[in-house]
Amino acid sequence: MPVRDATRADVDEICSLIEEHAAYEDKHDLRLDRAGMTEHLFGAAPKAWVLIAYPDDDPGAVAGFAFCWSTLSTWEGKPGIWMDDLFVRPAYRRQGLAAELMAALRKRTDGRVEWEMREGNDKATAFYAQLGAVPVTGWVQYRWQL
Repeated sequence: MPVRDATRADVDEICSLIEEHAAYEDKHDLRLDRAGMTEHLFGAAPKAWVLIAYPDDDPGAVAGFAFCWSTLSTWEGKPGIWMDDLFVRPAYRRQGLAAELMAALRKRTDGRVEWEMREGNDKATAFYAQLGAVPVTGWVQYRWQL
């Protein structure tokens, strides 16, 4: 499977993927600090983790990523995964890499794998439906930001 765990050596690529994803989403309010991201991912108390996708014919290339952290559902009583970002660079799309990333996440937990997506993203809606994922209805997302 063309997916691996990110290492500290991947931080620049991870940050570049985050920037490319923000540009793709036409979001210009990104506040990214590479040193901070290094600490959050690979410091003494990591807050998140990343899976890297690469093409079969070039394991050194970084084609995309899934940016995640662990969750724990009180309702289900088991750990799960929150996927904050899933992004594959345009040159590598339609090769099954997003599906490989999602399959790798599914293998890491028998609990929930959850994420958000922007409304109106018909391609993502179709992709997630193909995986068997369903929208969560009846919940309202909140954000408390300083």
